[in-house]
Amino acid sequence: MLSTLKKPAHLRRDLLASLVVFLVALPLCVGVAVASGVPAELGLVTGIVGGLVVGCLPGSSLQVSGPAAGLTVLVFEAVQEFGLGALGAVVLLSGLAQLAMGALRFGRFFRAITVAVVQGMLAGIGLVLIFGQLYTMAGVGQPRSGLGKIAGIPRLATEIASTGAVLTSFAVGAATIAVLVLWKRLPVKVQAVPAPLAAVALATAVTAAAGWSVPRVDVQGLLAAIQPPGLSDFAALGSLAAVGTVIAFALIASAESLFSAAAVDRMHDGPRTDFDKELMAQGAGNAICGVLGALPLTAVIVRSAANVQAGARTKLSRVLHGLWLVLFAALLPAAIGVIPLAALAGVLVHAGCKLIPVKDLLPLWRHHRGEALVLAATAIAIIVTNMFEGVLFGIALAVAKSAWETSHVHLDVHETTDGRFLVTLSGSATFLRLPRMLETLEALPSGHPVELDLSGLRHLDHACRTTLEGWAQLRGVTIEVPARP
Repeated sequence: MLSTLKKPAHLRRDLLASLVVFLVALPLCVGVAVASGVPAELGLVTGIVGGLVVGCLPGSSLQVSGPAAGLTVLVFEAVQEFGLGALGAVVLLSGLAQLAMGALRFGRFFRAITVAVVQGMLAGIGLVLIFGQLYTMAGVGQPRSGLGKIAGIPRLATEIASTGAVLTSFAVGAATIAVLVLWKRLPVKVQAVPAPLAAVALATAVTAAAGWSVPRVDVQGLLAAIQPPGLSDFAALGSLAAVGTVIAFALIASAESLFSAAAVDRMHDGPRTDFDKELMAQGAGNAICGVLGALPLTAVIVRSAANVQAGARTKLSRVLHGLWLVLFAALLPAAIGVIPLAALAGVLVHAGCKLIPVKDLLPLWRHHRGEALVLAATAIAIIVTNMFEGVLFGIALAVAKSAWETSHVHLDVHETTDGRFLVTLSGSATFLRLPRMLETLEALPSGHPVELDLSGLRHLDHACRTTLEGWAQLRGVTIEVPARP
């Protein structure tokens, strides 16, 4: 940090980048908190910890941490099931789990997760986020389950069309989305203002000038919102469901952070990320967020990309962005209370759309159809069940697909001139291919000598070896098998 002060050019770039990241982070911190069902100030607390704490720790140099849209659904479910007080306990335990994984050098293992599962996870999160925030845009309550949110859309549409107040609120959210979509088409000088900030500011100004009565953010005050977890909150986490939630927080936050780090590394030519140290930095940040009763944090690609694109050179930019959040929360807390909820919901609907890899779906289907099915199945599983179970299902499906694809065995049956049948197997023989192998072998005419050659197999698992040896013994077949390892 001190070496940065000796380089005025870097200092100027980092200062400007920190302001850009602050302006991007501000509406997202508030929006993610509101969508998660917690006080808006807790989103700012998490953003502050992401800047001032994680920003100073080793790991990645330019990626920025804070509350993420990708965890919104999981946080909302946790708050609904265990209560707001227990959220801090869940986040604290998740942070400690991340610290342990980093210390055990588990960071590199997250790079082994198939991209299809990650994209499916993000797509599932995005869809649940989109459908859920449509209700917030309209200012009405939303169903808890993903399927309930989707099934309730016709009723929501009817309510929007028939109720003036609901229509007004939904129009504010829709206009916010329109600003976000069209912002990139405006002159470059105008785009210097981050699109989320501009969209929320315009929605706030228009609703205030028009005098529209729309739901707005409820402001409690920063200190009042901070509620550290007590012993009773930890005691409430003794169920298997609570343990699963803690594991889900830790794994998903870690995966999102490390995938983000890999993406950010491709955006700049500075120091590369140390994945284990970054995992520990994220764990330390989440542990502190848990102590403060705040939202979980993770590295956020939107803020990180804004940081790199704004010309940041060192960690100073992300630390300063946390400082600006502190000053805003201290000096202008009432400013949050004038923001329409529909505008923040519009920002999150737009963010949810970005989580769905629309451009990758068709090429993936054309060239890797199995991966596309894993992606779709993971997303659907998240909608039907929940985040944790959906991701576990996706990983299990990816492992099963990989096992099936690598278990290729070829059977070549050749009848010799003396009436013998020579059966040669090559490839990888696993229990998954046993039905096909036995069907071929049992179809051989009885009364003819058979020679079974397994020497061409690259792999022969125990189930196949035992079954084939048993079949050969019953038929009196000569068998040549690879040597046991």
